[in-house]
Amino acid sequence: MNQNQKNYTPPTYQQPDPADDEIDLRELFGIIWQGKWWIIAITFVFAVGSVIYSLSLPNIYQSEATLAPTEEASGGGLSGMAGQLGGLASLAGVNIGKSGTDKTTMAIEVLKSRSFLTDFVKKYKILPELMAVESWSPSSGLTYNTEVYNPETNEWVREVEPPKQPKPTSWEYVKTFRELMSVTSDQETGLVNVSINHQSPEVAKQWVEWLVTDVNNHMRNRDIKEAQRSLEYLNNELQDTSLSNMQQVFYQLIEKQTQTIMLANVRPEYIFQVLDPAVVPEQKAKPSRALICIIGTFLGGFLSVGFVLIRNIFRKEEK
Repeated sequence: MNQNQKNYTPPTYQQPDPADDEIDLRELFGIIWQGKWWIIAITFVFAVGSVIYSLSLPNIYQSEATLAPTEEASGGGLSGMAGQLGGLASLAGVNIGKSGTDKTTMAIEVLKSRSFLTDFVKKYKILPELMAVESWSPSSGLTYNTEVYNPETNEWVREVEPPKQPKPTSWEYVKTFRELMSVTSDQETGLVNVSINHQSPEVAKQWVEWLVTDVNNHMRNRDIKEAQRSLEYLNNELQDTSLSNMQQVFYQLIEKQTQTIMLANVRPEYIFQVLDPAVVPEQKAKPSRALICIIGTFLGGFLSVGFVLIRNIFRKEEK
């Protein structure tokens, strides 16, 4: 071993000071304190802006009704009897439904369907109340956006680009209606809740009542037409057959379809029975103006602190 090897000492590596990798909280607070006026000013602007924005939003009222499926909708009554005659009906070539057919689900989907809502808007002529209302007050009632709709002449004056038209089409107003309407079903209890949000509490309550009435009528008319077609077919087949056994089958099926038509005509609440009817709400459902102001203020404070820190970084780089 030579002299150089004896005198060799391995290099020592100095570990970095852990404090250098940590954020200096004192320096951070000092930066924030130096930019306190920026933080106060930006937060104030956001707070004032959130207040102005919240005050510009119209009050939205929600009216709702709680419905219960009737015996017919849940598979009882004549629907239960249909299971006893199902085999006979299949032999005769007639479909009278199956026991336990879930008409409630079908009615809910009809309520949300485009064709039903299109007919609903046209029937009650509620397109201006749906697409052009600006605000509502107890003293003056509904106020329309005159840049969209002229209530004096009943003309749509909004400026749109083709292929849109001044008067909203079903493609537009059905989408808007679905945003205002809510239909929910409780899987445990089977109860259905139908609600409408609108600037006018009176309009919201009226629309809920109309929706429940119309969906009951729609399902009733559907079953009546189906039963009438079945009756026509059964009567024709009854005249063409001479077998006593088949005639007995046809008589039973004719009796079933006749009962369907009779009960459908005497039941105003055919699919849904109203447990809790819609009322005119006295308190708004939204917007929550206090929450909007709080969120706006906190957002302004967060962004202002970020602005001060980024500004300090750029100033250091320039120096």
